[in-house]
Amino acid sequence: MTAPGRHRIAELPIGRRIAQLRARRGLTQQVFAGRIGKSHSWVDKVERGIRSLDRISVVHTVAAVLGVTPETILAPTTGRPEPTTDDATAAVEHLRAALARYDTPTPDQPTPSADDLYHRIQYAHTAYQHAHYPQLLRMLPDLLTHTRHTTTSDAPDAAYLLTRVYRLTAHLLTKLGEPHLAWLAADRAIATANGHPRHTAAAAIALAQTLRALHRPTLAVQAALTAVPLIDPATTDHPAPDDHALAGTLLIEAALAAATGNDPATAHQLTDHADTLAASISHHQRRPDHGDTTMTVFGPTAVTLARAHLAAALGDPHQAISRHQHATAGHGWRELPAEHRAAHLIDITHAYLDTGNPTAAARAIITADQIAPAETRTRPVAHTVVATLLRAGPTPDLTRLATTIGLTPR
Repeated sequence: MTAPGRHRIAELPIGRRIAQLRARRGLTQQVFAGRIGKSHSWVDKVERGIRSLDRISVVHTVAAVLGVTPETILAPTTGRPEPTTDDATAAVEHLRAALARYDTPTPDQPTPSADDLYHRIQYAHTAYQHAHYPQLLRMLPDLLTHTRHTTTSDAPDAAYLLTRVYRLTAHLLTKLGEPHLAWLAADRAIATANGHPRHTAAAAIALAQTLRALHRPTLAVQAALTAVPLIDPATTDHPAPDDHALAGTLLIEAALAAATGNDPATAHQLTDHADTLAASISHHQRRPDHGDTTMTVFGPTAVTLARAHLAAALGDPHQAISRHQHATAGHGWRELPAEHRAAHLIDITHAYLDTGNPTAAARAIITADQIAPAETRTRPVAHTVVATLLRAGPTPDLTRLATTIGLTPR
């Protein structure tokens, strides 16, 4: 039985979880606020659930002061395994239903404020970057419905908020092996952006990723490159701070699609262009948590990782591994979100397998599981990699991972 006043942290809402962890360390709200560089009012609102933690840097600061991991703040820590593909499939069906609805709010359904939706979307974005996909799947159906209802009001930026939710939905569905449904969400993001240059460019990233997943590399290249002139700092009069990142990410998406379509010249040319943009971005601008509302994580490290993927796609696994090792040895690797790092490690296993090194491939996917369990436990592509590695020769760690995700060593 749980002792009075000792509720299990994992079962509490995030705000109350922070309040209890703070109390256990003997910190008042005022002292805690000072240590994390926030106001007393901000802490009070977070703990009461009025506002959410919407930046990775803030999550890490809060966790450090409370003496816990960021995962303790953001996700349940009951020790239960991450939900597997079967759980994700049921959640995807709820998301599919939300995408299919066209209802309008009734008088007894109060429309959430744009400010409330903004904070919820920021939190959803943070959950994505931490690869908390089961949690995000639970959030998105209601978030889609509420944000869509808000677009019927006169709330400022309502269409922009809906564009962001559609983009986030498309990114997640692509990861979960639902490219056709992801395409629907990405297409709606483009339509909802309604020609706004930066919103359209951000939506085009999701569209290009989805088209690559649908094995339509030519269309993916076209989708990405059509959007680049909208925000390319070289062609616009008043570039925004994140325009370099947007343009660079679109160029990388186009390059990856070109490589998939066996067009190495175009792939390398686009990556070189992206590299030039990355070199022009300051360290402060390319931090993944710095005002990032575009689903981009762009900088020199991201370009190097993209070059590793290009090499693998173009049939040079040795160069892919060399690029991978160079990127992961630098400090920029540690600054990337958990989602990005784990996804890359899953992809690089193919290069290791192609060079006849299943041991290194297994080590990469085990590391990916340690960084972001949902990447390995809910994504079909990761299950395929684990099954392939099991046939090459199971190891204890690999066998444990296979058992967790429902695969049986043969």
